[in-house]
Parts: sequence; structure tokens; C-alpha cells
Amino acid sequence: MITYQTEDIEMPPIRKRETTEWIKAVAATYGKKIGEIAYIFCSDEKILEVNRQYLQHDYYTDIITFDYCEGNRLNGDLFISLDTVRTNAEQFAGGDYLRELHRVIIHGILHLCGINDKGPGEREIMEEAENRALGIMVNG
Repeated sequence: MITYQTEDIEMPPIRKRETTEWIKAVAATYGKKIGEIAYIFCSDEKILEVNRQYLQHDYYTDIITFDYCEGNRLNGDLFISLDTVRTNAEQFAGGDYLRELHRVIIHGILHLCGINDKGPGEREIMEEAENRALGIMVNG
């Protein structure tokens, strides 16, 4: 089950049913099933608080993924800063806020599927996986 929640911010304009089906389809391409996934949309201030409290990182980010996966079942809490998503959309996505939001939504799922983006060459692999996933959404 996938839930969508907000903390200190308005719910973004996403189609929850279609987004859930898309997430399930992407997970299935990695041989994974959706367990309990919680998306928590929040502000920059909240994500900074979470980053400091749980990861000892003192910076803003677009997404923090807490992985509780068991075998092939994806479980996790995904905090997404809509403030940073909006800023990144303006800087990197030609102002396409919804496309950037969907990229970040699937980025967390790809992490849960085992794709990393911190090591050498991993960012390119993640971007390729994001683009493939966005293609599934557009075509689906």
C-alpha cells in the first residue's frame, strides 16, 4: 500500500491512483512488489530537521528515503521537500514542476530497488533508471 501525506505543506497536485499504479509498474520491472510505502511531502525546514536528526547531515535535499525493505517487498518512508523540488524544477527541468516531482517520487523507489547514486558512475545509472521510469509513466 502506498500512502501520501503532508507535513507543514499542501498536498502536491498528483493523481494518486495513477501515480500508485506507475510506482507498482516500475517496481515490477525490478522484480519487486510494493509493501508499505509512505510518501511524506514537506517543506525545506522539515526535511532539514529530518536530515539532521536521523542522518546527521546539515543540508537541504529533495528526498530522504528510509529503507525498511524485506526481500522483494519494498517498504519505506520517503520524505520529499516540495520547496527543493520546485527550486530544482526551475534550475534543471525547464520549470516543469510535475515532471521533477515525479522524478523525485520514483528516485526513492529506485533506491529501495537497490540503485545507488553516491559512488563512481552511480549517478548516471540512477539518471538512466529515472528516465526509463518516467518513460513508463508517459507511455502508460
